[in-house]
Formats: sequence, C-alpha cells, structure tokens
Amino acid sequence: MLAVALIATFMGSFDLFVVNVATETLRSDLRASDAALELVVSGYAFAYAAGLVTGGRLGDRYGYRRMFTTGMASFAIASLLCGLAQSPAQLVAGRLAQGLAAAVMVPQVLSLITARFPASHRGRATAWHGAAAGLGSIAGQLLGGVLLEADVLGLGWRVIFLVNVPVGAVACVLAGVALPRLTGGQHRFDPLGALGVTVTLALVLAPLSLGRETGWPGWTWACLALSVPAGWLTLRWQRILRARGGEPVLDPGLFRNRAYVRLVGAVGLFQLYFGAYMFTLALLLQAGLGARPLTAALAFLPQALLFSVGSLLSGRLTARHGTVVPGIGGALIVLGLGLLAAQLTLTDGQVTTTGLAPALALGGLGNGLLLPTLIGSALSRVSPREAGAASGALSTVQQAASSLGVTVLGMVFFTVAGPGLHEAPTAMATVTLVFIVLTAAAVALLRPRRLRASGGGGV
Repeated sequence: MLAVALIATFMGSFDLFVVNVATETLRSDLRASDAALELVVSGYAFAYAAGLVTGGRLGDRYGYRRMFTTGMASFAIASLLCGLAQSPAQLVAGRLAQGLAAAVMVPQVLSLITARFPASHRGRATAWHGAAAGLGSIAGQLLGGVLLEADVLGLGWRVIFLVNVPVGAVACVLAGVALPRLTGGQHRFDPLGALGVTVTLALVLAPLSLGRETGWPGWTWACLALSVPAGWLTLRWQRILRARGGEPVLDPGLFRNRAYVRLVGAVGLFQLYFGAYMFTLALLLQAGLGARPLTAALAFLPQALLFSVGSLLSGRLTARHGTVVPGIGGALIVLGLGLLAAQLTLTDGQVTTTGLAPALALGGLGNGLLLPTLIGSALSRVSPREAGAASGALSTVQQAASSLGVTVLGMVFFTVAGPGLHEAPTAMATVTLVFIVLTAAAVALLRPRRLRASGGGGV
C-alpha cells in the first residue's frame, strides 16, 4: 500500500522541480519571459497549495483510494496538455491544471499513513514519505536533465511532461489493487471554505508572481490588500461553520493545537528556503555557470543520494538520539549553504559545477535528516480522525511556502542577477544568506528537547 501511495508523493514533487532544468530551453523555444518562467514553476505550486486542503477533505468524504485514482488520472491528462503546449500561456494553464490534480492525489498519502498505520509505525512511514518527496524534488532536476539531453524522439522539453502519462496510467491500475477503501468517516464538504482558501492564496501569490515583470501596477497592490480581509472572512466562516456543527474545510480545531501549528510553521520556513533554493540553483548552474542541462542535472546527484540516506536514517536516528538529529540536519544545511556562498563570493563566480559538489552534498544530507522530522513531528500531534484535515493543511503550507519562496526570492535573484542573468553567482550568494536564516528559524521552532517525549518523526 505504502509503495503505491508514494508514487503520488514522488510525482507531485518531481513535477514541481523538473521544469527548473528546462528554464533556459523554455526561454528560447517558447520565448518565455522571466515572469512566465516563475509562473511555470510557482503556478504549479500555487494551484497545488490552493487545492490541498480541499483534496484532503474530499478524501475524507469520498474515500482515499477513489480520490487518489481520480487525482492521478487527472494529473496524467494535465501532463499531456503541458507536453502539447504551443505558448507560455498554454504551458502555464497546463501547469495550473497539474497542480490542482496533484492537490487531489497527494493528500491521500498522508491520510492513508495516519489512518492505516499504528502510532508505533507511523513515524517510519512518514520518513518514507519524506524520502519520496525529497527524492522527487532531486530527481526532477536529475532525470529532467537526462531527458532533455537525450532529446527523446526529438520532443525536447516536452518529454519531461509526457513521461507522466504512462506512469500515471500504471499508478491508477496499481491503486485499484493495493490501496484499501478507507475514509475518515461520514464527512460533509464545505465549498465556501474551499473557495475562500483558494481566493486568499490567489490574492497573495498572483501579484507577487507578476508584479516585478509588469512594473507593480495598481491591481497588484489591491490584490495584496484584499488578501487580508479575504483570509479573515474565510477563517471567520470556518469558525461559524464549526460552531453550527458543520465540517469546515480548514478545521479551526487544528489552530488550537499549538504544537501542531508551531511545527507546521517550521515546515513552512523550510519550504520557503527549499523551493527557492532548487529554482535559483538551477538558474545559477545553467545561466550563471553555462552548464548544459545534463551537466546541471548531474550536479544534483550528490544531493539526491545523500538526501535519500538522510531521509531513511532520520526515523531511527531520532528514536535513538532524539534532540541531536534535527540539530545536526540544520547545521549541515547551514554549513553547506555557507560554503556555497563563500565559493561564489571568493572566486567571483569562477567556479565549476564539480567544485560545488561538497557544498551541495552537505545540504542534501541535512535536508534529508531535517524534512522527515518536521513532517513526522507535526502529524504525530493529531488524531487519526483529523488525518485528512491535518495532512491537507500541512501540505498546503508546504506548497504555498514553496511557491512564495520561488516568487519572492526568485524576484530578488532576478533583480540582483540583472538582464541576461550575467550576475547570477552574486545573486545566488545573496539569496543563500536568506536561506541560512530560514533554516535556522525552522530548526528553532522544532524545540528539539521535546522530540524524544513526543516521538518526533522517528518513532
């Protein structure tokens, strides 16, 4: 069951990052602007984030296997549309559809883990979930570069989307065999709450994605201002619905769980860093250092291997050593990022992809040790009955933060790098300092001294 379910986790993460290695190809082939490139990446993450809470609730209401299969089939169709796109606008539309489909299939994974696994095994299952998500993000860069370099059937960048079609078809067949018919009970759907969450996120992410390229017109500031009352009204409606005995799409009870909220905040800080890091690193390797897609992809290989090792070891290590593991993970990330910034600064950007390997490897191992601990610690604070709402809210924060990181820190990167991204090494060194601060803040929110008592992500 877990192996089949994790296909969705891997694919959802893979497609968030696979376009990073195709940015320069998309720029030349489709004549995509900087804003279009950001939307191709962050538009997927935005739609993903906007639909995750709803996706989790749909699983509670109609069954996790049914919604997993529905989302997987829709994801394959949306991927086909991306592969057939003839303009940046069509590709962005296809990516939005991909994100919405991912929002339906991915929350069912954590829901199945929380509902199916006993507490004594749940931490290990979430470690595998973290490993699949991390491997998907790294494999998106690595396999994406391999596929682009191979130019399969002369399809160019289109193959990175079309490969999802047969994989999705096989996953749907396997889901019908391996996934159990589970739901969170008899639940009613809250369409007004789902609309409120989506609109609030759109009012924040859309102007941030388009503002720099369009010169920050009045509508961008109006949207940002409207996001505050929209968010307040959405939360107000959720409380009213709960008071009436209804079932809001975003359960207000989760906000009273202080430990869960704190740990979800730590996940959000991590994703702010991680989403922007993967995006800007791909731009640095190709535009700044002139690496071909395959060479850039191979630069991610040390991260991929050590992320896998760290993710799979995080559960057992946390169970044995408790407080030490997340601290070590955070320290390795900071050390790797610091080394990266120093290399770019001291060499004035004259560094090879091979020379960056130690810094990237340190970061990869640290990410693998830290991310599953964050996810497992958050989900260990909720009951199985709250599985759909809690996993949906957690995944929403992950993807919204990733989209926000790509948008905001991507904007900083493009501004410092200048036209043609000629100052990409300087821009990367600049945003890396922000990455260090975000990582340190995420580790601080973990309060690792309590991990052994609560189980963290490793029990």
